[in-house]
Amino acid sequence: MQKSRAMHSVLGQRAFVPAPRVQVQFQRRYLQDVSITRTGKPILKVQGGRSSLGGSSTLFASFFASDMRSAHILILGHTATVFGATGFLGRYIVNKLATQGCTVVVPYREEMMKRHLKPTGDLGRVNFIEYDLRNTQSIEESVRHSDIVYNLVGRQYPTKNFTYEDVHVDGAERIAEAVAKYDVDRFVHVSSYNARKDSPSEYFATKGWGEEVVRSIYPETTIVRPAPMFGFEDNLLHKLAGVTNLFTANHMQERFWPVHAIDVGRALERMLHDDSTVGQTYELYGPKNYSTAEIAELVDREIIKNRRHLNVPKAILKPMAYYLNKYIWWHTTSADEVEREFMDQEIDPEAKTFKDLGIEETADLADLTFHYLQGYRSASYYDLPPATERERREEKKYLHVLDDQ
Repeated sequence: MQKSRAMHSVLGQRAFVPAPRVQVQFQRRYLQDVSITRTGKPILKVQGGRSSLGGSSTLFASFFASDMRSAHILILGHTATVFGATGFLGRYIVNKLATQGCTVVVPYREEMMKRHLKPTGDLGRVNFIEYDLRNTQSIEESVRHSDIVYNLVGRQYPTKNFTYEDVHVDGAERIAEAVAKYDVDRFVHVSSYNARKDSPSEYFATKGWGEEVVRSIYPETTIVRPAPMFGFEDNLLHKLAGVTNLFTANHMQERFWPVHAIDVGRALERMLHDDSTVGQTYELYGPKNYSTAEIAELVDREIIKNRRHLNVPKAILKPMAYYLNKYIWWHTTSADEVEREFMDQEIDPEAKTFKDLGIEETADLADLTFHYLQGYRSASYYDLPPATERERREEKKYLHVLDDQ
């Protein structure tokens, strides 16, 4: 009995030790922060992380005003809708948002095209909703609970179901109207470099037209114009490394500043937290200017192969590409892609860049060719003699993580 009472006394004393509770309360108070968005919506932010609720959008009633008439619903973190998330760039921004705890809504068209996005966040962080770009109701259902919407929908070539205008103008207009209808805090519209209505390329012309349409509907739209992007599943390095890329019309002399897709995804994620980006236009491009021929040389060097390209006059290749795109069900090339070969990238001097987002350094394409092209490397690589000292010094320009281990 005495031992039992003694233990009860000790446990009773421990139950009233306030140190752990005070420490936990202090830590939570230190990590939480209430911010008010542009439209007056309060959002509770906590420290981010893959398993945290720091970016999620769970709703809970929190009457933080003493007067019940001025009470508000407090939103825990952010909800982001990403149209076009099943494409190349989409996976990078979804990964950036989902791993910090945001709830991401992914509208999709094809069931099999969205599977790779599910593990980018914890259970409940990435949610899918089927939609049609021509169905206004499905678009509205996708954005009605979000506080930021990204429009990444784009098409490099026309199809029998969708023209450039259907995707870049009409589709963007429906998304912007839904954003304006539900008074969404932020809208980020991803356009393209060289986007202007008077462009001889229909792709660039409709991209420029789409920018004007979304700005007329939602003036606070943030417009992003990325340069040609490289990364996994890109349409630049992998296209040049493939055996089917045979024809060119301009000797591959068009010039541009290729940008890393991961850097673009990082920039889009920062726009979520930076309200100074509202209504601004950003040109996102890499640190070095290349021609397609120079990139092809880097690709051939990396894969230990020599991909030959036949130059065909534009007057012949353009109509040939038109019929190939029209009558073959898989994509080869299109007339507008031939037209774009004769257009160098032009940068708007008034547009903002990575530096305005606090991103000082971006990746150079030449430093990452091994990372993305090793699957194309020829077996003759293993038959090469040991590298000379001069070749080793030259290789240091392309040093990778695995090379020094």
